[in-house]
Amino acid sequence: VQLQASGGGLVQAGESLKLSCASSGSITSFNVVGWYREVLGKERELVAAIHVSGDTNYLDSVKGRFTISRDNAENTVYLQMDNLKPEDSAVYLCNAAPFHNADGTYYYPRLLTWGQGTQVTVSS
Repeated sequence: VQLQASGGGLVQAGESLKLSCASSGSITSFNVVGWYREVLGKERELVAAIHVSGDTNYLDSVKGRFTISRDNAENTVYLQMDNLKPEDSAVYLCNAAPFHNADGTYYYPRLLTWGQGTQVTVSS
C-alpha cells in the first residue's frame, strides 16, 4: 500500500488550501495517518495525525487553522489548511504516523517509504 499526497500550490497569506492523501489500498489498514512537512535544512515535522477512531493530534503552531479528516470510502485523508502563513511553506507529505492517545500512551507505527509530497508556498 502506498500513500500519495496532492493538492499543494501557491497562495497568499490568509488563504486556504486542501491537501489530499490517497491510499492505493484501504486507508483503514493504517491505524494512524499523518501529514508531515519538510523544509530544506530543517527536520521533518509531523503537522497533524488522525486515528482510525477519528481522534486527532495537531502541532501547536497549526491548531485552530488546520483540520485533518479521513474519508474511508474514498481511501483518502485530507488536510484543510486555513489562514495560511508564510512559515507554513514546505513540502507536505503523508505517511503512517505516531499518535498520542487520550490515555497518555503512544502509538509508533512502521512508516512507509516516503513519497514525493506536494509543495505548498505561501507568499506574504
